Amino acid sequence: MSVITGADDMIGSALYQSLRDIKLNTVRRAISSGCYRRSALQTFGWLAFDLGLYLGALWGVFASGSAWAKLAFGVGAGCAVAFMFVWAHDAAHGALFRREWTAELLGTLLMLPSMNMYRLWSHGHNRVHHGFTSYTPVDWIWRPLTPEVYAAKSRWGRAVYRLERNPLTCALHYLLRVWWPGMVMYRPERRSRERVGFTIDKLVTVIFAAAISVVAWRFGGGLIGVAAGVVVPFIVFNYFIALFVFLHHTHPEVPFFDNRSEWSNTIGQVYCSIVVRCSRLSELLIHNILIHVPHHVDSRIPFYRLKRAYADLQREYGAYIHEYRFRWSTVWTIFRRCQLYDFETKVWYTYREASRLRA
Repeated sequence: MSVITGADDMIGSALYQSLRDIKLNTVRRAISSGCYRRSALQTFGWLAFDLGLYLGALWGVFASGSAWAKLAFGVGAGCAVAFMFVWAHDAAHGALFRREWTAELLGTLLMLPSMNMYRLWSHGHNRVHHGFTSYTPVDWIWRPLTPEVYAAKSRWGRAVYRLERNPLTCALHYLLRVWWPGMVMYRPERRSRERVGFTIDKLVTVIFAAAISVVAWRFGGGLIGVAAGVVVPFIVFNYFIALFVFLHHTHPEVPFFDNRSEWSNTIGQVYCSIVVRCSRLSELLIHNILIHVPHHVDSRIPFYRLKRAYADLQREYGAYIHEYRFRWSTVWTIFRRCQLYDFETKVWYTYREASRLRA
């Protein structure tokens, strides 16, 4: 992975600008038809695996006598919650089922352990994030601050921003920027059928949270049962989702935009999305979610076809795709490098660099 500035940044700009006149449907033609084929065996097989892993981890929480063992099983449950969420995410995109009600029913079920509301999450994710990827006036996910805006914030505001953009505490970003304002507190401006659906989703989530907490208290040994069976999985899930989404679209060589004339849908989906390769086992467990470019090119591709779709895209558009191997050293480098952003020059700054500039 390289960190670019100056002349290299100008080369990168020329490269992604050449995507401006290419329609996204043109890019999609590079993907073979087999990549869209749904498999009931894989769809329901992975549903059963993820759900079984979650229930098995909960059983471990309830059956263990040691508090540390309960917490360890809670971490396992949190991993399973993240896996289930990816499955539900694909259902919400119409990648797994032809009938929308089937996707909504099963997607809602698998999102409940993460305390996310299926309809509310789909409303923001599908329309905002996929519709305007990396165009920050609309897509607020992991939107970086400029050095000037960061400097103008209070000491508390700067501290929260630093915690969000730290690989150890990045779960805070999803909680503060997505889950709380985008789901828990979100209300459409006008009464509508959609608003009724959102309210129902919230009620269902509250009922689930209360029910699982009562069960964890009753069978998990009181407070430690609730902590291990409900709180820890929720925190682990938020860490997974925040880290993965950060890695999906943040890299020293990947721009963000605040000017619509500089951005296009194809630039956002192809150039501003990133592929992070992991071990074969890891990619299976996380359902290929880090092979992200083909998902953004066409979200109707099931997660178990993403590798094949990526191979198709590489043949024609490989020059525009950013890919690297997952290593914690690389993750730390990206977090350290991508702290503050100049939208005009398309250059990343560290906090120290920005401070020197102001001085």
